[in-house]
Amino acid sequence: MSFSTNRDNIIESIKIAKQKGAAYRLGPELETTSYTCEDHCQEPDTERHSWDIIAEIVKDENLTKDMLCDVGAPVSLNGVLYICRIYILN
Repeated sequence: MSFSTNRDNIIESIKIAKQKGAAYRLGPELETTSYTCEDHCQEPDTERHSWDIIAEIVKDENLTKDMLCDVGAPVSLNGVLYICRIYILN
């Protein structure tokens, strides 16, 4: 797993979608971790690194301005891990 590569790919994808005039950008499930994470999804730091990626995306105010970005990431709630969609806009 390479969180930095996944982050860079997500950001580049958002930039390309924005350049093409898209109003909505959809990424695959487990986009922040990649499908090859296998058992690593059960490790708490995997979810934390995913949230770090989301934080870096929202840090750039112009990156998602006026475009809904849909990013797939693991999220835990009450000890249960879910594959979720994170929606980012403005």
